[in-house]
Amino acid sequence: MYTMPEAYRYLPDSNRVGVLTAAVLLTYALTRLVNAPGFTLTLQLPGFYFAYPLTLGTAMTLMAAGLTATGMDWLLRGHPELHSVRSRRMIQHWMLPTLTAFIIGVLLDTLPSGVIWWIGFAFGAAILVAVVLAEYVTVDPGAPLYALASAGLTALSYALFLLFVIALRIASARLFLVAPAIFIATMLVALRTLHLRLGGHWDFPWALGIGLVSAQLAAGLHYWPISSLQFGLILLGPLYALTTLAYSLGEDVPLRNAVTEPGVILAILWAAAVIIR
Repeated sequence: MYTMPEAYRYLPDSNRVGVLTAAVLLTYALTRLVNAPGFTLTLQLPGFYFAYPLTLGTAMTLMAAGLTATGMDWLLRGHPELHSVRSRRMIQHWMLPTLTAFIIGVLLDTLPSGVIWWIGFAFGAAILVAVVLAEYVTVDPGAPLYALASAGLTALSYALFLLFVIALRIASARLFLVAPAIFIATMLVALRTLHLRLGGHWDFPWALGIGLVSAQLAAGLHYWPISSLQFGLILLGPLYALTTLAYSLGEDVPLRNAVTEPGVILAILWAAAVIIR
């Protein structure tokens, strides 16, 4: 009699993953298949004029993020070890998939119609499935694939943040949108990464501080004549460096040793930003 390998017990039901992925991808596809008029949200204040165009793409991106959050909850209800994990609260497992769905929607909205858009669509689908599977595995720290899933989530979160920042720059978003968007994305990435690396500990002060640093840096760079890739690399550096520093200090690593790796990576990323045009 065939026995399912132990590792497969910690993977989600393929049918549920298929339904979740199809529902999210359908929202993206509708933005290119349906033409709908948009409108501009405006607000006039003394010395300040707020104007933001709302389109079908905006609505579908938000819908995709909402579908992903509810879909992850539905998916995690079927985890075989859910009753034995330390906490039944699953909000930490919604964070990166929801952020991933939102970022993919923003990226697709910046791509031109045609082959390039469909390549991005397929690439986004692969990333979304990978994040969903990895989050499912990390529900149980005792899963055989936990270390791989945790490392994969961390790497994907940094990569998605870089793509998100580049997309914001390409879209020429206004500063009042860029700063809050980068603050929220940075805080969520740092919070979930630290939660994974610190064994389930929530480090809100560090995550909040990292978000504020990134938002302020983004505001200062907003009007600089730099490329989208340079903008992304400059912001990725502090996110990685400060998150790694927070982890090292949380593990009681001496300060001199704790700053070595973050400092080297920060220097490499910023040097690459200076060299690349």
